[in-house]
Amino acid sequence: MKPDLSLVGVGLYTPAEAAVLTRVPSQKIRRWLRGHTIADKEYPALWASNLTELADMEALYLSFLDLVQLRVADAFIRAGLSAQKVRRAIEYGAKIVSSDYPFANAKFRTDGKTVILHVLDEQGDEKLIDLFRHGQYLMQKVIEPSLKGLEFEGEIAARWWPLGQARGIVIDPNRQFGQPIDAATGVPTSVLANAAEVEGSAARAAKLFLVPLSSVSRSVAFEQQLAAAA
Repeated sequence: MKPDLSLVGVGLYTPAEAAVLTRVPSQKIRRWLRGHTIADKEYPALWASNLTELADMEALYLSFLDLVQLRVADAFIRAGLSAQKVRRAIEYGAKIVSSDYPFANAKFRTDGKTVILHVLDEQGDEKLIDLFRHGQYLMQKVIEPSLKGLEFEGEIAARWWPLGQARGIVIDPNRQFGQPIDAATGVPTSVLANAAEVEGSAARAAKLFLVPLSSVSRSVAFEQQLAAAA
């Protein structure tokens, strides 16, 4: 699919691309955003993407905010919440922070404990209630790691520095439709890394694109890291 200008500031990712960036398997991404059926029992989607209008029976696309929410949802599930409890947390959290993407909202850092305990109280999970009642655990083990590298504008996640801002690689929905880029030059890391491979060296790629050698080198390192984690 070729993105259009209406997607500027939104970002556009296939489940495969989202899986590489978030390290959440694409099969899970599809189940969580599309819903699924097991033994005639239907499990609804965890949330509705703001790119739902682009989806059809064959394709699914995620926005930048979907990526952010996906990382937090995955962290909660790995911490012991069921997918359906995460769905309830998103529904309840949306009311608390007045956002369709509560996990991508800065308020969730302070209101996350309220949201999670409300859902657990509804379903009587004493073990998890005791675990998540300790706010420090919730912040240090779940919320903060999954929000690491995020930069907010106002209350909404605006860009993601996957290796930290000092490393110079950014995912920004306002630039290159949210593809990972070298922040200094704005060139996608995949383009610079591919050029280095085709040209036979980072130096030749840097000369070809008229960018600093450091831009190519960090792009190559980032793409290699993504490939290794795939």
